[in-house]
Amino acid sequence: MRCPGQDPMFWKPDDVFEISCPKCGYGVEFFKFDAKRKCRCGHVMVNPKIDFGCAEWCPYGDSCIEGLPEEMKAKTREEKNNRLRERISSEMRKHFGSDTKRINHALKVAQYAEEILKIEGGHPLVVLGAAYLHDIGITEAEKKYGSASEEDQEKEGKTIAEDILIKLNIQRGIVNEICDIIGHHHHPRTRETLNFQILFEADWLVNMQENGLSKDPKKVEETIEKNFRTVTGKNLANELFNQA
Repeated sequence: MRCPGQDPMFWKPDDVFEISCPKCGYGVEFFKFDAKRKCRCGHVMVNPKIDFGCAEWCPYGDSCIEGLPEEMKAKTREEKNNRLRERISSEMRKHFGSDTKRINHALKVAQYAEEILKIEGGHPLVVLGAAYLHDIGITEAEKKYGSASEEDQEKEGKTIAEDILIKLNIQRGIVNEICDIIGHHHHPRTRETLNFQILFEADWLVNMQENGLSKDPKKVEETIEKNFRTVTGKNLANELFNQA
């Protein structure tokens, strides 16, 4: 079956357009699915209007993207991940409803996680997906067990997060890693991944602020020494809590 987006029967008038070559000024015609076109002067132009958002849900999306130049593939995947992050955040807000305390906690954790990610690396969709959903099991655990333990929260959170991520059609490997992080995010293993460590440190930064730990310099120092492994996380904690 031919992709409807590439079938001219479904096109609108502005799906074929012309752009002036920045080198010689000649008008180069683009079809909407053209990744790039070469001007008669030899200059190669990238299509500024190309949009492969359909690859997020289309079962043939990956094979479609594979035909793009490397820089366009990277841009398309980044845009796709950004959309998925927004949808995960939206699902988190929907789940917590009017519980602004837990919504704000998750958003703060995601904010710190993104700061650490920029310097340390890691997989943005895995880390930020885990940041938005790390406490998603609290409400269900409280319903089932009353005052739920961290283990109960992690167990319920892993199940709920998996349902959300599968509904959003996220790649299975990424779903598994996010759920693994959520399923033990209070209890790091002897050896951890960078993605886990970033989420773990971001969560500690917010918890230290919310639980009043920041008022005790000695406890802050001990907490940083015990729980922070990345250089960026340590620097951020020291800046936030004025550690010399």
